[in-house]
Amino acid sequence: MEEMIEQAGALWPLALSAAKALVVLILGWVAAGMISNIVRRRINKTPQIDPTLGNFAASMIRWALLAVVLVAVLGIFGIEATSLVAMLGAATLAIGLALQGTLSDLAAGFMLILFRPYKLGQYVDIGGTAGTVKDLNLFVTELATADNVQIIIPNGQAWGSIITNFSAHDTRRVDLVFGIDYGDSADKAKAIILRQAAADARVMTDPEPWVRVTNLGDSSVDLTARLWCKASDYWELKFAMTQAVKEAFDAEGISIPYPHSVEIQKTEG
Repeated sequence: MEEMIEQAGALWPLALSAAKALVVLILGWVAAGMISNIVRRRINKTPQIDPTLGNFAASMIRWALLAVVLVAVLGIFGIEATSLVAMLGAATLAIGLALQGTLSDLAAGFMLILFRPYKLGQYVDIGGTAGTVKDLNLFVTELATADNVQIIIPNGQAWGSIITNFSAHDTRRVDLVFGIDYGDSADKAKAIILRQAAADARVMTDPEPWVRVTNLGDSSVDLTARLWCKASDYWELKFAMTQAVKEAFDAEGISIPYPHSVEIQKTEG
């Protein structure tokens, strides 16, 4: 009985330390999240600072605070910070080998913030994966596809891939190809396309709309129209012009050919 009491007495300080460490860990975790959110909101409210930087800074602050919490928890168990540094120094090689992918993502995250190939809200293609940038933190980039599917890309892969940013510039060129019958007038068709372009307020006048005959196909004469618009109007203009030109061709007697086959019967004579 006395032995059990002694064992319980020996375990009591450890249990008390574990309870304190758990409380510190929970409070530190919650506080780190709250502080990082406050930093993110404050930075994002400043018009001069890009929201991408706000998210990245908030992520860095959160991880830094969690590191402080970890040191505090270890201190409760009697492990001094200097001892912790010595232990980490001895284990640097092993940690580096085990976390080389994570460290690569971390370094790539800094490079993405430094060179800014994309920002929050922009539509990009990263190594063949396209979507709107929703988040960029220390380790990953989050995209949302056109049908609102979440895509998580490690920063190391993002930085090492070809990045196509469709939202980097304020304006974009809309290329449209219309095929007409060989018997129709190319000049008349070009005038119709230009008239429809002039009727749409989204089409910019500088650079001015451009229409040329660009190909003589097997069954059609292909006309290419190049129109400039704001980047945000790209898809709506493309859809609207396609419909408007088709309806105008129908009204003006311009035929839009389609592939067809002709069967020739040979008669024996």
